[in-house]
Amino acid sequence: MSRLSVAPMMDRTDRHFRYFARQLSRRALLYTEMVTTGAVLHGDRSYLLGFDPEEHPIALQLGGDDPDALARAAEIGAHFGYDEINLNVGCPSPRVQQGQFGVCLMARPERVAAAVCAMAAASGLPVTVKHRIGFDDLDRYEDMLDFVDRVAAAGTARFTVHARKAWLTGLDPKANRSVPPLRYADVYRLKAERPTLTIEINGGITTLAEARDHLAHVDAVMIGRAAFDDPFLLAAADREIYGEPTPGPSRREVAQRLAEYADRVVASGTPVSHVTRAVLGLFAGCPGARAWRRELTVGANRPGATGEVLRTALGGISDDVLDQLPLPRAA
Repeated sequence: MSRLSVAPMMDRTDRHFRYFARQLSRRALLYTEMVTTGAVLHGDRSYLLGFDPEEHPIALQLGGDDPDALARAAEIGAHFGYDEINLNVGCPSPRVQQGQFGVCLMARPERVAAAVCAMAAASGLPVTVKHRIGFDDLDRYEDMLDFVDRVAAAGTARFTVHARKAWLTGLDPKANRSVPPLRYADVYRLKAERPTLTIEINGGITTLAEARDHLAHVDAVMIGRAAFDDPFLLAAADREIYGEPTPGPSRREVAQRLAEYADRVVASGTPVSHVTRAVLGLFAGCPGARAWRRELTVGANRPGATGEVLRTALGGISDDVLDQLPLPRAA
């Protein structure tokens, strides 16, 4: 079981960011962006679902509400080699609401139960659920518990709980990530009252120190935008969360691996900008971070740009920063 994961994030956790994240942590569970069943069944599957073998362990997050379509999409995900399938029952975006999936499905636990049962049977993989503590007026702890119990009865044993409710009217998706108050105690209580289930907590967690605190109450922690904005925090995860003896890679090591990866990506016909935009945050908070971002942004748009863009950008960073290893936990 993974004790730490990087949240599925639209326009963030594409295959290039995931490859980058895997160079920082070998153990954290990675997720795709949410992919709808319609996209999987009718779109460019290689583009949508392809990933590098180094990304394992990796979960495919699906969005949809039709059990048959979800089962077919899960089966396709299994053929692509994903380690598990996750059903999105947390997204509050207007587009998702129109499709009657995402967080709306918390009002239809029987539908979710049918879906996860069909997905597991079709794929042969573990099927997990990511949901909120509630939405609108369906936000009591008892409502969430009823939802979890009904879905767990269908065979799902792992639930990732975003510890905020969602407001479907009045708040946009960005505001729904920060405005509703965090209710970590409800997630802790869920684990205490359903100890046989694997409960992962999500929402507002920005450091590994916070993750360790949560792990005293739940089984796993999911970090979201902090992992994209300041990804080097993941470099200490294998030591701090999983107890690995080594400190993790330096920023220099990671950047050099990404430069080699970028060369391969460009050789396959993909612009290097697809890689560079994923790694803009590698030096967040460090001297030279602005020069790094500028060189990647400008250099990636030069004709014929390759992984050499990353190697050039390293020239604006001091050796002290480049070779600094992830910091150990505070005493």
